[in-house]
Amino acid sequence: MAPPPKGVVISVPVLVASVAASAIFIFFLIPFLSSCSTTPCNCPTSTVKTITTAPTSTNNYQRSSTNQISPTQEDINWWKNQIQKNQLQDYMETRNKLRKGINPRTRAQQLQDLIQFKGISHYEGEESENHTVLSCPGELLVEEHHSNYGEPWAGGRDVFEFLAESSKLIPGSRVLEIGCGTLRVGLHFIRYLDSQHFHCLERDELSLIAAFRYELPSQGLLHKRPLILKGEDMDFTRFGSDVVYDLIYASAVFLHMPDNLVWIGLERLSGKLKPSDGRIFVSHNIKFCSRLGSDECTKRLSRLGLEYVGKHTHDSLLFNHYEIWFEFRRSML
Repeated sequence: MAPPPKGVVISVPVLVASVAASAIFIFFLIPFLSSCSTTPCNCPTSTVKTITTAPTSTNNYQRSSTNQISPTQEDINWWKNQIQKNQLQDYMETRNKLRKGINPRTRAQQLQDLIQFKGISHYEGEESENHTVLSCPGELLVEEHHSNYGEPWAGGRDVFEFLAESSKLIPGSRVLEIGCGTLRVGLHFIRYLDSQHFHCLERDELSLIAAFRYELPSQGLLHKRPLILKGEDMDFTRFGSDVVYDLIYASAVFLHMPDNLVWIGLERLSGKLKPSDGRIFVSHNIKFCSRLGSDECTKRLSRLGLEYVGKHTHDSLLFNHYEIWFEFRRSML
């Protein structure tokens, strides 16, 4: 009878330890192999920051700039896709007018409710003891001042986009508005610009009340500290003697001023406009200039160190409307 074959005897504990060691080795080896198979090893990590929005189709749209002002074509396509997806392309007043909230009220009715009933839940007792930090008049809370412009409040965004892009603004730019009213346009500049970089001279007290007591706090912009001053004498010295602006604009303001006062303002502003890149924009018309005749207007601008650049129009994003703007800059000579 032949003897049994000789072999290596491996105990169970040794076998378990060997299997565990192999598993650990493979665990650390696989990530190394997979990373080196797709990209060269030892590559530095990119420092470019991107903001990823919701996908417009099957691909993610990435925006590389945080300074975008107007919507891109990708933004428009995304919007159209959402309207189509939710079947919102047809608005019918007869069908939708009774479905505007749980308690549809006009602004006048809202104001009366505030006066009569205050809020659904409110504190009784003295006004000073009701925990309201920044008490706001009811007329502002129902946004009656949004109807004071003869066109939709949303048009303020159109103006901002046109002026900011035409002037090539960045958040560090400085902007002066002559007659900012209730901040229909100014809100967008304040939000976009760095803190304290938006200045405004406004004459109307009611507009200033709306700006300070409703718009700035309700829009969360108190931390931007805009410098908004009451005045009607085109005195810009209170904004600082050393400040230089990238953009100075007047929207439908010079229409209501005597020509002589407009020229006084331009004389005082010409030295506060950044050379070469700084711009002055005036909306609607420049009758303060055209009434003098082309040659005389050009000469008078030249004496102020200014020159006329051209006439522009821009369209509204949301409604059938366009505005006309006239552009000026420091003389290049």
